[in-house]
Formats: sequence, structure tokens, C-alpha cells
Amino acid sequence: MSRRGERRAAAFLLYQHDLMDEPFASLYDSYQRDTGEPVSEFTRVRAEGVWASRERLDHAIDEAAQGWTSERMAVLERNILRLAVWEMSEGDVPAAVAIDEAVTLAKRYASPEAATLVNGILGRIARTEGVGT
Repeated sequence: MSRRGERRAAAFLLYQHDLMDEPFASLYDSYQRDTGEPVSEFTRVRAEGVWASRERLDHAIDEAAQGWTSERMAVLERNILRLAVWEMSEGDVPAAVAIDEAVTLAKRYASPEAATLVNGILGRIARTEGVGT
């Protein structure tokens, strides 16, 4: 599976975890049953790392969202943002790549408006916090 596909899987696992509060192990089993593929280590590290860091990530998103909070955002958009901010802050993915991947996910699975919101928030975070630069 491509890195893009693995990020998509991480975003959807985070979405499911956020909505249903199911343990990741159960979600991984469901994912494998539904897709016929095991959850990769790349995806697991992201899903679990994002979830463990969600308070810090949500604070960064809230600061950059200008008038919005992560809590008020749609669950999928919030988790796409969390994933991108986590990747940028971990330093193993350039900010431009994390932003592009997040915008692509938002366009495809949410809406063009969501993609604009995601792009604006992530751009602001990358500039003001210097993450991924």
C-alpha cells in the first residue's frame, strides 16, 4: 500500500476511534477483515501517536483556526488535521507533504470547503510554529 493509502487508513482509524471510542486493536481487526490487508506499522504509529498527542495537537489547531475549535469541527476534518500536525511536528515528513496529503484527504472524503479550511489551518501552523520547516 502507498504512503497515501496508509495515511488514509490512519485518518479513518482515528475517525472511528474518535466516534466510537473502540480500542485500536479492535479497529485494526475490523480494518483487516474489511479490506483483507493488515494495518501497517506506518499506519499504527500514526494512529496511536496522534491519539496520544491529541491534546497538544488540538491546542495547535485551535490556535490556528481563528474562531473555530477542533471540538466544533467535523470528526473527519479534525482527525485529518491532527494527523498532519502530528506528522509535521514529528519532523519525518516535510510540512508541504503533510499539508498536501491532508488537503487531498479532505477534498476526497469531506468537501472542497473542508480542504480550504484544512489548508489554511495547516499553513498557519507551519508558519507560526515553524513545524516541518
